[in-house]
Amino acid sequence: MALVTVEPPQTPKEDPEVFVDPPKIITTPCDPWPRPYYLEDGLRKVLPYHFTYNTYCKQRWRGREILDIFATEFRDRPQEYYKDAIECGRVVINGQKVSSIREIVKNGDVISHTLHRHEPPVTAQPIGIVHEDNDMIVINKPAGVPVHPAGRYNYNSIVEIMRAERGPGWNPLPCNRLDRLTSGVMFIGKHAKAAEKLTNQIMARTVKKEYVARVIGDFPEGNVICDQPVMQISPKLGLNRARASGKDAKTIFKKLAYYPPAAATNGAEPTGQDNRSVKERERDSRMEWKAKAGYSIVRCLPLTGRTHQLRVHLQFLGHPISNDPIYCNQRVFGPSLAAGDALSDNDDDIISRLSKMGKSEAADAMAYHDEMMEEYNKRKAEKMTGELCAVCDTPLYSDPGPQELGIYLHARRYACQDGNWDYQTPLPVWALPPPGMDGPADTTTETDPMALVDEVGELNMDKTKLNRNGSGKHVEKQKPLWVMPG
Repeated sequence: MALVTVEPPQTPKEDPEVFVDPPKIITTPCDPWPRPYYLEDGLRKVLPYHFTYNTYCKQRWRGREILDIFATEFRDRPQEYYKDAIECGRVVINGQKVSSIREIVKNGDVISHTLHRHEPPVTAQPIGIVHEDNDMIVINKPAGVPVHPAGRYNYNSIVEIMRAERGPGWNPLPCNRLDRLTSGVMFIGKHAKAAEKLTNQIMARTVKKEYVARVIGDFPEGNVICDQPVMQISPKLGLNRARASGKDAKTIFKKLAYYPPAAATNGAEPTGQDNRSVKERERDSRMEWKAKAGYSIVRCLPLTGRTHQLRVHLQFLGHPISNDPIYCNQRVFGPSLAAGDALSDNDDDIISRLSKMGKSEAADAMAYHDEMMEEYNKRKAEKMTGELCAVCDTPLYSDPGPQELGIYLHARRYACQDGNWDYQTPLPVWALPPPGMDGPADTTTETDPMALVDEVGELNMDKTKLNRNGSGKHVEKQKPLWVMPG
């Protein structure tokens, strides 16, 4: 048979792929090293510096005017500032000055904003080291310091403070999260493998966590179980509430100690005489929480990990954290402080009132029983001073007051379910017995909320319940040992 040469089939030539340059962005004029920290009046402060934010157009920004986006999405500066920034070229799109404040933002655009950055002060308290090895650092995070750079905070964050202490090439890798106002145990990975291992443990809920809180009033005895779902009401303001349509959440609480007001323990016979002024009596009559005298130290065991879960559950139970600027604020939630409220439809009003906090008035919690301290803290609380920065005309804030550097919530203990490790801190100062009163200086076995979980043999008490060995065996929901009255 003769062989016949067959030409390969001809395929149409494709045009070479055209490379499209990415949108131009603006880079920060400088990245100062060492960081511009200085310590003053017990605070860690940062000298103002120029900084550029770069962000891709978000879906909800598409087709909107550039000024409208800045005026509605970013609340820390007035609209007049953003109008001037756009017209002067401090706000640009894809590296180019826009022709008008009515410029339309499109999908794929990169928006850059260069500004003279003023960071809020944080506590000068050092970051405590609980444990350190070749893989991990376990720290005792100070209250009031955010973990990551975010919002108004950049160098005044746990990540950047630790980098400043250990060198510019060191990259801390946080494995768990704590709110800015919360103190306590945090895990910082030294390398990616160690950080991933512990992060996976926490996400798989094989790590037990215990917090300590200081709340208003005499907290009930026994194991108090709250399983109210938690819903995020305003991401912009960081507001969450107990709502039936929220995400499943469950917490076990157990009282460690109760401390009555000092006047009730001084041994004096009550005179029956009311020494309050007319103004003070009128004020107190509008504050239902005033009837809850004294405060309690409560151990908290979250079985789920919703944002602000402990703060929301304690508020729902009628015993909010006593210096919580959101959930223990009568100006925001009214005289009942939203105790037992999972049904009201007043979220818009609450969002409106909360948005005013820290601007025209101090964002102080309303549960201070020492009136002189309350008035002092009001004067010291962070709010706009009416002065402007000489470089950028930014409205300046006063230094934060003591109650704004943190709240009475502390992550005291993290423990591996299998018993391989267990890290804990002493009780914070605000949880110790006040002068002249007796009380526990450390946690006690009989008040350990983890014991209840160990008895039942479950860590996950969500809708799908697992026993300790992870076999998926269903565990019947326990009848709560105590429920919210009414």
